[in-house]
Amino acid sequence: MRELVNTAQFQAWNGDEGRHWSDHHDRWNAVNEGFDEPLLAAAGIGPEDRVLDVGCGTGQTTRLAARTAARGSALGLDLSGPMLDRARGLAAEEGLGNIGFEQGDAQVHPLPGAAFDVALSRFGIMFFADPAAAFGNIARALRPGGRLAFVCVADPARCEWAQVYGAASAALPSPPRASGASAGPGMFSLADPVVVREVLTKAGFDGVRTEAVDALGNFGRDVDAAAEHLLGSGPGRYLVELLGSAGDGDGASRVRAALSAALTPYEQAPGVLMRTGAWLVTAVRR
Repeated sequence: MRELVNTAQFQAWNGDEGRHWSDHHDRWNAVNEGFDEPLLAAAGIGPEDRVLDVGCGTGQTTRLAARTAARGSALGLDLSGPMLDRARGLAAEEGLGNIGFEQGDAQVHPLPGAAFDVALSRFGIMFFADPAAAFGNIARALRPGGRLAFVCVADPARCEWAQVYGAASAALPSPPRASGASAGPGMFSLADPVVVREVLTKAGFDGVRTEAVDALGNFGRDVDAAAEHLLGSGPGRYLVELLGSAGDGDGASRVRAALSAALTPYEQAPGVLMRTGAWLVTAVRR
């Protein structure tokens, strides 16, 4: 990596969080794959298009884009070394020859100018320290008239897994206060469509549109599996760390039990199914 400004996110996604997502990529794709069809439809990828996937993670959407742009190409960009290692391995297993991956900070990564027809992202664009700089860099990498399409998490009230974390937090001894939507880097940083429109317009995009979309995700085969999965994610580890800092040496067990109780209403025959509410955002580079 040649340039980096988003250091806090770099540390997270190259530490426990990145390893968790890499090790459990199948589960995270089961959580988010319901957004793939609307995202790709909005992106309108043609067979010869050059596609940039921002915050590509383990490369599920990059591989889908590469198969759609069969005579074009797809490049996945992400901060996380562990997730990119997994992405490269999966792309090789699928025999995709028109795909590549680069580790970089989208805010400053030296992307070639006007080199892409489409930029897309599935939940990979909420963690920028400076969203205007990041989207400005993405805009410069698109040709004039190039398309942008992404999905970002909406308000926590539209996300059942956020309600589970909140209920689990409230059930703990001396419960930590949950923070809702935030303008800083984080999963809810683009939850306000007004903010999205302002950021993209400033970055060089026109025709910004936001559409409410949602999808069910499978978080595990049963409550125990789903609780273990959420315990290993960033918010779950955060709750354990808070209890530990308060002197609770059994924090992990307490959080797991609280998560299990909150997840129980969502258990169905296929697994633990929870809905994510999101915005599907489209725009065109000036």
